[in-house]
Amino acid sequence: MAITGSGSLAVSLSVFVISAAFLPKGAAETVTVEGQNLAADNVSVIEGETATISCRVKNNDDSVIQLLNPNRQTIYFKDVRPLKDSRFQLVNFSDNELRVSLSNVSLSDEGRYVCQLYTDPPQEAYADITVLVPPGSPIIESREDVVSEGNETELTCTAMGSKPAASIRWMKGEEELTGETTVEETYDRMFTVTSRVKFSVTKEDDGVPVDCIIDHPAVKDLLAQRHLEVLYKPEVKIVVTYPEGLTREGDNLDLSCIADGKPHPHQINWLRVDEDVPPHAVVTGSDLYIENLNKSYNGTYRCVASNAVGEAYDDYILYVYDAPTTIPTPTTNPVNTQDSRAGEGAPQKIDHAVIGGVVAVVMFAILCALIVLGRYFARHKGTYFTHEAKGADDAADADTAIINAEGGHNNTDEKKEYYI
Repeated sequence: MAITGSGSLAVSLSVFVISAAFLPKGAAETVTVEGQNLAADNVSVIEGETATISCRVKNNDDSVIQLLNPNRQTIYFKDVRPLKDSRFQLVNFSDNELRVSLSNVSLSDEGRYVCQLYTDPPQEAYADITVLVPPGSPIIESREDVVSEGNETELTCTAMGSKPAASIRWMKGEEELTGETTVEETYDRMFTVTSRVKFSVTKEDDGVPVDCIIDHPAVKDLLAQRHLEVLYKPEVKIVVTYPEGLTREGDNLDLSCIADGKPHPHQINWLRVDEDVPPHAVVTGSDLYIENLNKSYNGTYRCVASNAVGEAYDDYILYVYDAPTTIPTPTTNPVNTQDSRAGEGAPQKIDHAVIGGVVAVVMFAILCALIVLGRYFARHKGTYFTHEAKGADDAADADTAIINAEGGHNNTDEKKEYYI
């Protein structure tokens, strides 16, 4: 009997369908024949992309290779596609391999595909197709848009429509946060994941990014970000503009108050703790100016700044020193404190000590000079002689007395006188 090519195909298909009907549906093990091996690999594919199923045979003895879908319908019999689904395309057919691609994969394509080697008994290998559905763009929400320092804020991040369920991580700057996660499965085998995180904020958190990071096998680098907006009370600092050193009587004082906060301070006030500000003190904006200082102005001067969150202040302690009688020693300390106050009296005591020392040195020098002069004159004493006429009284006349006197040098007595 002559059979055409098409008739041969029909007979072969009929034989295959009848034999396949007697196979145990959903068998979990592969039946092997000695000397032949049939293998297939599981496939994971993202929805909308293309999956490839490969049925591989070692040592084939011309047995027929065929591929069945999860409903055990024939997709390919050898190199022929009986199933009317054009998304299946033959990639390779040989005695050792049947490779088929499935484009535009959807969730309905998920399941166990069967590679069958038509031997006696038939061999089967299974390729499980898992369809991955990436979540949509995550949505991050905050309980409040703006939060004051010291208060607690709550953020919520939602990843919808994924398969499998996504996981969510939180990062605040470089710090990882721990959130509470809930997973909800929808009717179409999809998952919605929601994560909530709570934490207290400080002023340092203002402008810091908080990231909701989505981890899923079908997508990478998926995150939502929100920057924190934190309100905080002012930070206040008093700066001495003038003078650069100690404040003395007659000097002028110029103080500047630097205040910053969020929102910006709307009010800055100067006051003197427990006393009134000097009547001629001038306040211009954030600056305080006092001229011609005297000791009655001593005290604590305070700059107070406030905004919608609260208020803060900084203090400056003023101590006015005596006007200098000598050229003062330069100082680099711009702030008047008790320590510098104690050091002010020291220069006056040093002046008296210097004067006394100088007087003592001068007196000691004079005394030493007198001693030296005395010793000098003591070593250089004076000597002189007096000659008296010996025998003048015995001379007969004056001429004889003179002659006796002139010739009597050897008979004269030596007289010595000392002087200082």
